[in-house]
Amino acid sequence: MSDRTNGPTGPVLPEKPRRRGGLYALIAVAAVAVIVAGALVIPRLFTSSDDTAGGERTTVRLGTTDAAQGHWPVLEEILSEEGIDLEVVPFDSYETPNPALADGSIDLNAFQHVDYLSDHNNATGDGLAVVGPTIIVPLPIYSEQYSDVADIPEGGRVAIPQDATNQARALKVLESAGLLELNDATTPTPADVVTSRVQVEPVDASLTAPALQDPSIAAAIVNNTFATDAGIIDKSIYSVDPSDANSWPYINIIASRAGEEDDPVFQKVWEAYHDPRVTEIVVAESSGTARIVEEQPAQVREWLAEIEDEKDAGA
Repeated sequence: MSDRTNGPTGPVLPEKPRRRGGLYALIAVAAVAVIVAGALVIPRLFTSSDDTAGGERTTVRLGTTDAAQGHWPVLEEILSEEGIDLEVVPFDSYETPNPALADGSIDLNAFQHVDYLSDHNNATGDGLAVVGPTIIVPLPIYSEQYSDVADIPEGGRVAIPQDATNQARALKVLESAGLLELNDATTPTPADVVTSRVQVEPVDASLTAPALQDPSIAAAIVNNTFATDAGIIDKSIYSVDPSDANSWPYINIIASRAGEEDDPVFQKVWEAYHDPRVTEIVVAESSGTARIVEEQPAQVREWLAEIEDEKDAGA
């Protein structure tokens, strides 16, 4: 979903455990997605963790918005050696992978960060769960016209993702960059902008990179998946450090339905994602913009519960 929250002027998140020395180990990539290509209802093919133990093969359908990335075939090969046939299901935007997971069309998804999942669960009551963390990625500012955020003129138009969680994070990035000031809202919207020297333009996340070709758009905040597709991943003009302690809501995850997160087969999928043969490719594909998260699932699940409770209390 990915995609960062930093800066002394940003909202103060609740106190979190400080055991983060090993939270990030390598550099890697991420982001978030919507429509399963060509399919509306797909029969659930995940069989059972008992099948693998008995020597039979198990099929797991995993939905993602970056299905074209080169690390997926390697992950498939590694899991095949474990008796697991991973089928990567492509989505082209952020709104559909969670409903597809909830209705059983897929078994897992890997496209979103903790904050995005918390919004979905609070809105739907689906209770989708964290199998394990994968990566954390920055949510950079790009521009075809300016090489420094300080050069963006007064009133310049800046395109940002319009989905709630990435919009909130994008606004915090703009605040960190000194382009605007927010109130203390936990999940800010443009209505929470106190002062600004730019004009914020929320658009569908998939349109943020194309917006840069519009001469009237001074800059855009683009998720890593779409920045990679557009060939601009290494051309940002501003980026916040993803290892900052306030970035924990933006840890990307593999998600499952409630009660299935500890299934041994799903845990093998998560563990295989952290195989060096996979992470080395993820690093290369990200152009060094993001980090592999080494934190254990229990800690990330705790953070998910905290942010869901915080948002529920503020509703």
